[in-house]
Amino acid sequence: MTSPSKSVIGAGKALSRRSALSGLAATCVAASAKWSWAAESGDGPSFSADGPDAELYGAAENYPIKDGGRIYQPGNPAPKYRVGAFSHYDEIFPTRHVDRAATAWPFKRTPADVSYQYKGSSASLAEYLARNPVTGLLIAKDDRILVERYQYGRTDRDRLMSQSMAKSINGMLIGIATAEGAIKSIDDAAEIYVPGLKGTEYGATPIRALLHMSSGVKFGEENEEARGGGGDLDRLWGDMVRGFSQKGTVASIAQFNQRIAPPGTRFHYASIEADVLGLVLRYATGQSTCGYLQEKVWQPIGTEADAKWMIDAEGGEVAHGFFNAVLRDYARLARLLAHDGAWEGKQIIPAQWMIDATTVRASETYLVKAEGVFGYGYQVYLFPGSRRQFALLGYLGQRILVDPPSKLVMVQTAVDEKSPEIWRLWSAVIAQFG
Repeated sequence: MTSPSKSVIGAGKALSRRSALSGLAATCVAASAKWSWAAESGDGPSFSADGPDAELYGAAENYPIKDGGRIYQPGNPAPKYRVGAFSHYDEIFPTRHVDRAATAWPFKRTPADVSYQYKGSSASLAEYLARNPVTGLLIAKDDRILVERYQYGRTDRDRLMSQSMAKSINGMLIGIATAEGAIKSIDDAAEIYVPGLKGTEYGATPIRALLHMSSGVKFGEENEEARGGGGDLDRLWGDMVRGFSQKGTVASIAQFNQRIAPPGTRFHYASIEADVLGLVLRYATGQSTCGYLQEKVWQPIGTEADAKWMIDAEGGEVAHGFFNAVLRDYARLARLLAHDGAWEGKQIIPAQWMIDATTVRASETYLVKAEGVFGYGYQVYLFPGSRRQFALLGYLGQRILVDPPSKLVMVQTAVDEKSPEIWRLWSAVIAQFG
């Protein structure tokens, strides 16, 4: 997950991460909503001022960005503020720029529709969007956009929230830094690169185990309040992001210092593991995460818009979430991943890293079904079955789904996760265009 506990999220709770992932083979009931598309301009994107449960998400107040009743805004606000906040995050929190490319790489367009089975009946994209609180949806096959649609008045110029998809971006950068020799080996302990972690359990954890969310260090995510662990993410947020304690970033992480399992032996989702990796990346490269991303990926793939990444109280990027970009640039990133790190003949992310990141080694069978039916790679989720597919997933319905064999990708930004219907849609996309 990527923010303080659900006590600050408010009404309209999302599915838990495990429930959402388990919905790969499930159906559930979703409420109907009024729906209308604005007229398309040529073959370009479609826009709608409406969306399902629009009043819940702040339509009457033109989708407010901030909660005026709070001095300190939560990372995951109440539903009323999510549409506005998740498209204007830099107006709430400090961020760092990732500059766009000098020349944007152009997508081609081949407009298409998708039909799929939902609750025993044929469903369309319009029906999918009428049931799901999606701000943007884009489907592309290699260099061609098949679908690009927006809801709740959001447009192709809005930088939309990634939530935990940012973890996967950070993991990708670890791969580049390793290939370049800034990180000597992912079997090195984190403390080799971050001196402040020396003598701590996270410091003694190999980078590979952090990539696999298998550090063995005790840390509770926000869906674990019933087991007494949900306060850990709140504490990390307050200390590292808000700076309430004046601990500083390294000490905020180092305070979680109880080992309950050997590293590399069991999967346990913990956002803090991405933050340790973020420190390793910055210390190893001597650059900000945004600077490294801009140089190594964002500009080489021809992005059309600047991106922004939230920074903590010390000015370091919050590696476990809160990266913000326009939808087509997420699609360019997805295309890079679908080509196993290659872009127009140039290898940007090492191909072997991409293979290693999206498969499970024979010695690491505990990762095969780390999250229900899903496996876990280097900060990415792995689909079950023999076909290699993987996903970047955010807490509230943010998704980048990648099918390397067909070069199909699907990008979704959202403000809630109320249904696992997306997995039905994705399966139909693969069947229809793969």
